[in-house]
Amino acid sequence: MKLPPPRALIFDWDNTLVDTFAVITACYNATFTHFGLPCWSEAETRQRAHRSLRNTFPELFGDRWEEARTVFYSTFDLVHLEGLRPKEGAGEMLAALAERGLYLAVVSNKTGPFLRKEVAHLGWQGFFRQIVGATDAARDKPAADPVHMALRDAQLVAGEDVWFVGDTATDLECAYLSGCLPVLVREDAPAAHEFVTCPPRIHVRNCHALLGLI
Repeated sequence: MKLPPPRALIFDWDNTLVDTFAVITACYNATFTHFGLPCWSEAETRQRAHRSLRNTFPELFGDRWEEARTVFYSTFDLVHLEGLRPKEGAGEMLAALAERGLYLAVVSNKTGPFLRKEVAHLGWQGFFRQIVGATDAARDKPAADPVHMALRDAQLVAGEDVWFVGDTATDLECAYLSGCLPVLVREDAPAAHEFVTCPPRIHVRNCHALLGLI
């Protein structure tokens, strides 16, 4: 079945448009070291660090999760801009999509002020009509709240012509919960055991491929 062309695209941020796993791993490990806990490899971070801190840190650190959050963000504030790297072709893709008049937004589980600082650091703020981070909405991704926030001012309704583009199961689940078309962007094709409950409708390897598809 041929899909309708998108009217709007909502992008995940970390490791969809920018490569930040090295930075995120360093911040997690500074926090783990503070508490005397084993550190994660970057591969472990890629597997585990998909939800927002307010959802994951109580599980990891119990009653001391707010202290852990302070340590994490103190480290993050020092290193996140210098470690920020656009994914190949991301800037060109965004410029081309914006030039076509498509509605573009970001929905991320990175805390809103940090997220918007990173977007501005890359000079990409002009591409996006809304930039929604963790704690900006009542609930964070995978809940639908931040998607509804991202679309509200444009009076857009989620449907198959609103694509949610991301690299993790959390992104695909958010697409399903909000009613958007789920688009997976990563080099590896989905394995048979992946995304059983929330399979992608579209898989592309990178930003170049996504632009070519649109």
